[in-house]
Amino acid sequence: MERTHADALRWMAAGTQLFLDAVTGLTEEEYDAASLLPGWSRRHLVAHVAANADAVGNLVRWAATGTETPMYASPEARAAGIARGETLSATELDAWVRGSAETLAAAMAALDESQWQQPVVTAQGRTVPATETPWMRAREVCVHAVDLGTGLGFGDLAPDFNAALCDDILHKRGLAVLPTEVAGEPLPEVTAWLAGRPYSLADAPALGPWL
Repeated sequence: MERTHADALRWMAAGTQLFLDAVTGLTEEEYDAASLLPGWSRRHLVAHVAANADAVGNLVRWAATGTETPMYASPEARAAGIARGETLSATELDAWVRGSAETLAAAMAALDESQWQQPVVTAQGRTVPATETPWMRAREVCVHAVDLGTGLGFGDLAPDFNAALCDDILHKRGLAVLPTEVAGEPLPEVTAWLAGRPYSLADAPALGPWL
């Protein structure tokens, strides 16, 4: 499907709320539990989402000021943000993930039309207009809300988000259309399969990692 800037902002807001609702009230022991991402606890995952808001915020600041501000200072800095989750209490993690999300939303709301069109560079080295940043963030909060392993699935995400994500991943995987084995199957399951997450499609071919 063809996604719009307004769509991405809507999905980002909804996904952020879904993620924050999922971590609300988690105990220290629940934060220590494994997420659905191999080798990552929920602490790692929440720290990653919080640090991602700060990183996307760097791109928004770049668009607002014209001063080059990379998402992450280095790959090591990105890894350090994830590792920081192990050093924080549940209360501190909760404050970081909420505060960073609020700061990012406010920074985006302050951009004018010309600033939204400013080119920025993603962590993967792609030069894109700043209008791409809400979509980048929407993917993070929506998919990682599922990865928390608190009971959410791709069926809890907006159907039009799932459709846009399917198109996005197909493109990144170099696929023009869905394979016949999964074409016509339920959209949430197809999205999960494409994203390399647990799925229930019996005949789906094996895929490599997504991102």
